[in-house]
Amino acid sequence: MAESVACPRRFGHDGGVTATGPTTFPSTPASPSPAASTAAIETVFRIEFGRLVAGLARHVGDVSLAEDLAQDALVDALRQWPAQGVPRNPGAWLMTVGKRKAVDLFRRDRTLLTKYALIGAGDTADMGDEPTREIVEADGQIEDDRLRLMFVACHPMLSVTARCALTLRLLGGLTTAEIARAYLQPEPTIAQRIVRAKKAIANAHVPFEIPAGPDRAARLGSVLEVIYLVYNEGYSATAGDEWTRPELCAEALRLARLLAGLAPDEPEVHGLLALIEIQSSRLKARIGPTGEPILLLDQDRHAWDRLHINRGLAALARAEALSADIGPYTLQAAIAACHARAFRPEETDWGLLADLYGRLAALTPSPIIELNRAVAVSFATGPADGLDVVEQVAATGALDNYHLLHSVRADLLDKVGRHAEAAHAFDRAAALAQNGRERQLSADRASASRQRVS
Repeated sequence: MAESVACPRRFGHDGGVTATGPTTFPSTPASPSPAASTAAIETVFRIEFGRLVAGLARHVGDVSLAEDLAQDALVDALRQWPAQGVPRNPGAWLMTVGKRKAVDLFRRDRTLLTKYALIGAGDTADMGDEPTREIVEADGQIEDDRLRLMFVACHPMLSVTARCALTLRLLGGLTTAEIARAYLQPEPTIAQRIVRAKKAIANAHVPFEIPAGPDRAARLGSVLEVIYLVYNEGYSATAGDEWTRPELCAEALRLARLLAGLAPDEPEVHGLLALIEIQSSRLKARIGPTGEPILLLDQDRHAWDRLHINRGLAALARAEALSADIGPYTLQAAIAACHARAFRPEETDWGLLADLYGRLAALTPSPIIELNRAVAVSFATGPADGLDVVEQVAATGALDNYHLLHSVRADLLDKVGRHAEAAHAFDRAAALAQNGRERQLSADRASASRQRVS
């Protein structure tokens, strides 16, 4: 999640305020444009999706059914909101509709009368103001529907990739295509894993609860990875016209803070929280007035949120104090802290950054980590050295279709004076980028490289 300099880097958020309740909008009249109205409804649904599925799953005890009910609620919204306007509390409206559809379903199945009574008792007639279940303290346990669902989806009987894919789908509201891009795997493969994971959970009758003891420890790593990936998608969206998705960043930060309260003695929990807090300090500075990306060295560091930085540094200190064996999230937080402690780009300790990336690569080998190490090396000892590392990564073929490989390579080619090759590499990055902002950035840099050819 540590941000590179030569190219847009994924993984992070900003802002200081965390979304902890349902999104609220004033009631609005019908849109004159059906397409615009549908787009607005889909945006609201995407924001509320994870909360909606988690709340319904707690009631019906079946994640597949909860997802179906959420989709049915969206169909009703698409029918009613264009004519009636978006309700003041769209999340509560969707939750109420979903629960009522569950009631109707259970009415048709007399063997589920007990569940019907449970859901019916909590229903309300005012769909505009129904509260959704949020954070409560009970017997020392932190309870939250989305955190519960995350632990359910991260059951040890599932493979690690299946756990993460399922949770990203249910909690993050990511599409199958977005999850496939995050894992650099084919979309049909991810789709099959999600379907099989939901069936396995249903067949095993996994209880909808936050586990304790060894069972919690067995799932914790997957929960951390899911929060990390949700934040990544928010920090640098894989597709669409906007470079960031702040609602995902806010949700990941909220869950990381919750998890730190649930597992206060787990160093990597605090390491992940530190990483997210520090990255959160600069999300706003990464975007220009018209939404264009601003790379790390070009950002106004006065705009970085010092509250997030201070919280992140405190969480990093906590993680380092809990264990001498530094884990991957804590290492990434230390990398982010190097940038946060530098009030000017030239004050950055690039030698330390290169060393930290080397330690991270040794702990969790990855071509993407090597790509980031190449950027640090280029600033520590020169662009030619960084380019050597990039070429070694490129030679493996593992990142041939990863746009940031070509973007980093192009930047370093530019710096060593190989402008024509840089332009070609930027073209390749633009062709591979799924996000419109990243695509335009690479296209603009390709043009600039061509202008330098003499």
